Amino acid sequence: MIKKIVLGMFTLMVLAMTYSTPVVAADNLIRIDGSSTVYPITEAVAEEFQKAKRGEVKVTVGISGTGGGFKKFCRGETDISDASRPILKKEMDICKEAGIKYVELPVAFDAITVVINPKNNWIKSMSAEELKKMWEPAAQGKVMKWSDVNPRWPNHKLSMFGPGADSGTFDYFTGAINGKEKASRGDFTASEDDNVLVQGVAHDKYAIGYFGLAYYVENKDKLKAVPIVNKGATKSVLPSLKTVMDGTYQPLARPIFIYVAEKALAKPEVKEFVTFYLRHAQKLVKAVGYVPLSKAHYDQAMKNFNSKKLGTGFGGKNEVGVRVEELLKRESHL
Repeated sequence: MIKKIVLGMFTLMVLAMTYSTPVVAADNLIRIDGSSTVYPITEAVAEEFQKAKRGEVKVTVGISGTGGGFKKFCRGETDISDASRPILKKEMDICKEAGIKYVELPVAFDAITVVINPKNNWIKSMSAEELKKMWEPAAQGKVMKWSDVNPRWPNHKLSMFGPGADSGTFDYFTGAINGKEKASRGDFTASEDDNVLVQGVAHDKYAIGYFGLAYYVENKDKLKAVPIVNKGATKSVLPSLKTVMDGTYQPLARPIFIYVAEKALAKPEVKEFVTFYLRHAQKLVKAVGYVPLSKAHYDQAMKNFNSKKLGTGFGGKNEVGVRVEELLKRESHL
């Protein structure tokens, strides 16, 4: 008798769970992958969107780096690709060959943040030239100690942490600092997971690294941000909402993007999600530690999206110091 009662209660519990949990249809799935830098924004938007849809739509957000994300996107495996740099010519060609067209949408500003351990008491600021001396390809096997960069700094081994080669942050940093994308020394600890880089710097007094602003903001208690002196400038500037917006944090401020596949726009939930993204971006971008675009920028991005403006405004290569208002009005390339 007891067994029957327990079995009956279990059956009722299963039935209750079945009917109280919304069932998400396979075609109500939005697949996103790409940049770890853009991830905090897209994940925040996805959470709010799924709440608003009450479980009727599922959004998955992966982190395989900007380059890894474009590989999946150009194979038609994802609906949206997060990117911390523009799509490159070779990626455009792969997408074109596969028949993948897309809308390019800037969603925020990021400030690539150079970070050191809080116990580091010798760095007050760094120049773009010092960063180049530390990170350029010629530094490998030669610039091994802090004193090799600047004789006033300790005669102690450098511990270096940075994004991997599939990262758009790696591409932008190497382009802005070393003068050529992907041109970097290779003898550093690389990871597509920015949390690995955070932990590396946080646990080593002699460490230095770089990644997106949001990961610094989230870990302010474990890290110190380095003020940067741009080439030709005299004053050092810390990354912040203000310095990115007023254009003084250079050369490491940049727009970051989502790319939406044209075919995915046939899915009403994708169109609804992107509209939700652009409408709520100002609030959510700031909430996760990045710098939002202006309302005029988001309004223009919405116009581009609604008119299905296909292609990229970059023509297959990155640019340092690009202005978003100019980018949004450029002729697109596929």
